[in-house]
Amino acid sequence: MATGAAPDPGPVIQTACGFMAAKHLFAAGELGLFECLADGPADLATIAARTGLTERTARISADAMVALGLLTHDADGYRNTPVTQFYLAGTGPADLRPFLRFWDRISYPAWEGLADALSKGPKARITELDEESARIASLGIEAVTTGAALALAHGEELAGRERLLDIGGGTGFWSMTLTGAQPELTATVVELPTVAAIARERVAAAGLGDRVAVVAADVLSAPLPPGHDACLLANLIHYFSPEENRALLTRIRDVVAPGALLLIADFWTDPTHTEPLMAALMAGEFAVQLPHGDVYSVDEARDWLAATGWRFTGHRVLAGPFSVVTAEAV
Repeated sequence: MATGAAPDPGPVIQTACGFMAAKHLFAAGELGLFECLADGPADLATIAARTGLTERTARISADAMVALGLLTHDADGYRNTPVTQFYLAGTGPADLRPFLRFWDRISYPAWEGLADALSKGPKARITELDEESARIASLGIEAVTTGAALALAHGEELAGRERLLDIGGGTGFWSMTLTGAQPELTATVVELPTVAAIARERVAAAGLGDRVAVVAADVLSAPLPPGHDACLLANLIHYFSPEENRALLTRIRDVVAPGALLLIADFWTDPTHTEPLMAALMAGEFAVQLPHGDVYSVDEARDWLAATGWRFTGHRVLAGPFSVVTAEAV
């Protein structure tokens, strides 16, 4: 047996405590802790009154958020940090509360079966959620990808393009964001019927019915609408196996002309599949929710594109772990 000082177990214990940090954050968001501090600092009595908690439980939640760097505490009371004020207080242009709700109510319970999912396959699929759960998931995914969609909208990739085919376009958020930033662009969202219904509601509420059309269809089997000079796959590649992705890229190539633009926004990784960190962890999310879900490297994307009638043209980081691979139809 080796002698000498034992290594510090801190990394193991800190990682093992990760579920506690996540659940504290989910609970604080659900209970309105950040919202009740939106107008400025407050003491425990005020927080308790605003959230319906006791002062003891309000302190437990608030102190956990201080420990995690999401609140500060001084003589004036507890206050939001700039990050929580912007994303979680309900006052800023970007709201991550739907994302927390999605991960708390749908993703977190699924992760309890990670070992079984890795050894036997997932017990349930995110594509088979009931209507209410599908809405929570769709709005959560929209919230966490807002930064990436805005970064793509204000980039140069879509300059000069007129008609966008948004394949697996979710709630229509990406199409609405991109058409909002590109006045000459219109879009067609293709999505499964349950989510397509949500997309139609969102498009109509935004007054974009003349710019964004919604088609209910399975992108792996139904005919794809022709006549577009740009195509978008956002948060979709990770749903499928490499074989399914190559088949999908071939189907898309068959309905566009040479020179058409392809944008694939996802959790693209380095060749080792370990960077960025969140992408490596998200492989577990896809494993518990999808039968073939995974993260893929930019190099893998290059190979798929070359085999399906596309020419790789670039890769750009959008926001956080999200990046976009671009290609042109040959």
